[in-house]
Amino acid sequence: MFVKPAQGRSVRCPGTMRLLNAAGENVPDTSFWLRALARGDVQKATPQTSQNVPAATLAAAPAEKGA
Repeated sequence: MFVKPAQGRSVRCPGTMRLLNAAGENVPDTSFWLRALARGDVQKATPQTSQNVPAATLAAAPAEKGA
């Protein structure tokens, strides 16, 4: 699922402890992210086009199969 931090919130990714990108990221449907969504710490979002997404986010995104 693609989520971004809610307005005025910062959320750390479990395991890496880095902050979730403000533009949003794909995250797994784990209990951690589902609870963050239920609490209002993150909100579901629509991925932006590659022109608007920082290069670091694109590098971290998994590659498409068959590409």
